[in-house]
Amino acid sequence: MKDFPGTPGTLTGLLLRISQCVFAAGSIASMATTASFFNFTAFCYLIASMGLQVIWSLVLALLDAYSLVKKKVLHNPVLVSLFVVGDWVTATLSLAAASASAGITVLYFSDLSHCNFGEECQKYQMAVALAYLSWVTIAISSLIMLWLLATC
Repeated sequence: MKDFPGTPGTLTGLLLRISQCVFAAGSIASMATTASFFNFTAFCYLIASMGLQVIWSLVLALLDAYSLVKKKVLHNPVLVSLFVVGDWVTATLSLAAASASAGITVLYFSDLSHCNFGEECQKYQMAVALAYLSWVTIAISSLIMLWLLATC
């Protein structure tokens, strides 16, 4: 199996996982600091999806860090298959949640001019932007995992 940037147990793989975790946690923090996010189902879905993303990315980041410290290779085909499935599931959920939240944000706060909250609207927009950034990093990671699985 080839060892290219972004694969499990490499520094770039660890950085991808950490960035996924940071963007998802930032999205949760931005959304959760608003007073009325729970009134919108899409925003609740965003928090749930980003929560799963934080857990998944944090566990894999810890696994990557352990692999780097112990200088072990994580290219077992069964383990890579698990990474592929987990990455694709979390990537799909993250994209769906970010898109649904972006749609609600645009509909309520731009199209209907319903944004009387001021700072709260900016927090919603920040949460959506961070969710998309988290999705971009998980999409990169999932494509790398799929490529790695193909080389098995």
